[in-house]
Amino acid sequence: MATTPHVDNKRYQGLIVSIALFLSLIGALLAFTFYTSNLLERNTALIDQTNQVANSAQAVIKDLFDLDSSYGEDTKSPHIQRVLSRLEQNTALITSSMTAIEQGGTITDAEGNTYDLPNIDSKAQANVAAANEQWQALEPKIQTYLKDADNVMVPSADALTQAVEQAKTSSLFINDSLDNLTKDVFNSAERQATTIRLIQVLGVAAIFTYFLIFVFFFVRRLRETDAEAFAARRETQEIMQTVNTGLFLLDKDLNIGQQHSRALNDIIGADRLAGENFTNVLRGRISDKDLKTTQQFIEQLYNPRVKEKLVDSLNPLHKVMLHNTAGSKALNNRFLDFKFSRVYDNKDIARILVNVNDVSDAVYLEQRLEKERSQNDMQIEMLTTILNVNPKIINEFITNTQMHIEKMNNILKNPGSSQYELEGKLKAIYREMHSLKGEASALKLHSFTKIASDAEDKLHALQNQGQLSGNDFLPLAVHLDDLLSLSNTIATLGERINRSAPAPAPAPAPAAMQAATAPTPLAADNDIVKNSVSKTVVTESQAANHSIGSIDMNGGQDIDLDGDAEDDRLSFYKDFAKDIATRQGKQVQLKSNTLTQADIPAHLAKPIKEISIQLLRNAVVHGIETPSTRHSAGKAAVGTIDLEVKDNGSDFTLMVQDDGQGINYDGIRTKLSKEGRFSAEEANQLSQGDLLKQLFSSGFSTKEHADEDGGRGVGLDIIKAQVKDYDGKLNVNSELGQMTRFVITLPKA
Repeated sequence: MATTPHVDNKRYQGLIVSIALFLSLIGALLAFTFYTSNLLERNTALIDQTNQVANSAQAVIKDLFDLDSSYGEDTKSPHIQRVLSRLEQNTALITSSMTAIEQGGTITDAEGNTYDLPNIDSKAQANVAAANEQWQALEPKIQTYLKDADNVMVPSADALTQAVEQAKTSSLFINDSLDNLTKDVFNSAERQATTIRLIQVLGVAAIFTYFLIFVFFFVRRLRETDAEAFAARRETQEIMQTVNTGLFLLDKDLNIGQQHSRALNDIIGADRLAGENFTNVLRGRISDKDLKTTQQFIEQLYNPRVKEKLVDSLNPLHKVMLHNTAGSKALNNRFLDFKFSRVYDNKDIARILVNVNDVSDAVYLEQRLEKERSQNDMQIEMLTTILNVNPKIINEFITNTQMHIEKMNNILKNPGSSQYELEGKLKAIYREMHSLKGEASALKLHSFTKIASDAEDKLHALQNQGQLSGNDFLPLAVHLDDLLSLSNTIATLGERINRSAPAPAPAPAPAAMQAATAPTPLAADNDIVKNSVSKTVVTESQAANHSIGSIDMNGGQDIDLDGDAEDDRLSFYKDFAKDIATRQGKQVQLKSNTLTQADIPAHLAKPIKEISIQLLRNAVVHGIETPSTRHSAGKAAVGTIDLEVKDNGSDFTLMVQDDGQGINYDGIRTKLSKEGRFSAEEANQLSQGDLLKQLFSSGFSTKEHADEDGGRGVGLDIIKAQVKDYDGKLNVNSELGQMTRFVITLPKA
């Protein structure tokens, strides 16, 4: 695989020197051109200055002759004043210009531009000296005349005559000298221009020749380098086509390198990957959270202060599921394992080498083994429950579970159109699921409890969602299917235990049990639950015998456990209350003087059991205090719960009382206000009866955080619904800090 090569300075030293020399030649030629241009400009200025001096000398002589011929004219006349002014200016100009030409000084033209005059050669100096000599003879006489020329009180005829006579003598010499000077300067400038052109031509020719040599030499060098690179690339391609793992390089911007292994396309499931951004390749195929974590992870790999081994454990793409997309060649989702390694250039991190493998088979094998392990653990749990719990209670649980599932399935079949109907549907499913969870938790069936708790999480989220639709209930069908599968597992295990024991043929299941175990398909045709399960509650072969009451536990001798059913029921409730207390960090003892003696009618057995479970849970979670709190209140560390049942002839009474903290009506007001159900003022106006109604409403709980045992506000709602369904009565009595008593009265009819 091609990586970022280390730059060989020696290899490119010749190229760098040649380019520097080439640029130096061009720079020297440009500097020479600039210098000569400046020199020509100065020569031009010198020629212009000599011409200007010659013209000014002619003008001086002309003005002297004009003044001489006009002598006697009023000196204040415009003509005389104009001529005198011009004479004075030209005289000053000639004096300053002659000095500048002779010494190579600075001059300023009529437009204000300043020029530096060049130094002239000896021949030109002789011409300037001759002209200056004649001018020095003329200029004092002109100044003498100009001193009193416009003063009528002082005669100036003699001074003017002397100046004119001197001008006649000097003008010819001055003009000849200046003409010769101009010719000398022009010839010198022309020679310089010729030399400059020659040097420029030679410089351009040298640069062009050097460029041709440079191109020829380095093109050949580049061809050799290209040939080496091509050979190396071909070797790399052969390697890339051979390896069966995905190999590629990532830069700091997360762009995939131009070369990668051929297997990468099949592993990733994309036709084009070279040059693509790694983030774009993964977007939509892994979660946004994993994608963001991947970006941060690679950034840390480029951080030299971070140890590679430390961040390797944080790799978010270790055995990650890559979801299939519409344009992907992959036929299904795959599990890929990405490994990232730094590629160094000396001590600098140049690239990140990525090695990716398709580990789908290994992951699916792990999942299958884990699933089988979970199923084995679940069956052991179920088997432990069956062997340690009264068979009648197990049968009741199976029957009740099937009834709860069937009820929830029937509720799901009802589509519901208005929000009121959908909310009612949600509350009804919530009650059934919570009741089922309560019985499973009492039997320590953690698999049941876990599935039911997960379902309750979804139901609770729907309660807080606000606007409901029929499609919101679709995921619940999966939970019903899981619960049904677990129920079938218990039934199957019970059947296997019966078959393994050499017991006589078991008695037929009770009519209620047989009805419950008849094939009951879930909502296969339900429009709302479109993807519902199609399993039956129990298959015919499994339903052949559910009478687990005659388990052979002593070498083939039948032991009828029905006589101890009521004692087992009390033990069941005691264990249930004790388990909840342990999870809640509390201590309780359950007492009952009547449960083992009461003859509960068959049609009331289920509601009384469900209500008892909910009341016991409520007493432990909300009533009984922690040992430290009870000790502070002067109570015994162990809380007491009384569960009594009584046959009153026409009706049946269930009483559950605890010696806990009682109902805190002010706490209910605070919670109602906090949840926004009532304002603080409205909550303070509610009576205790109104507060109890809120306590029994669906979704309301005084517990801050929900857990397996409470806090979702469903338990009391279940009790209210059961009492209402059986046309019963509910009485609540409480003393703050002392006790709470629930009395449920259900008619026998």
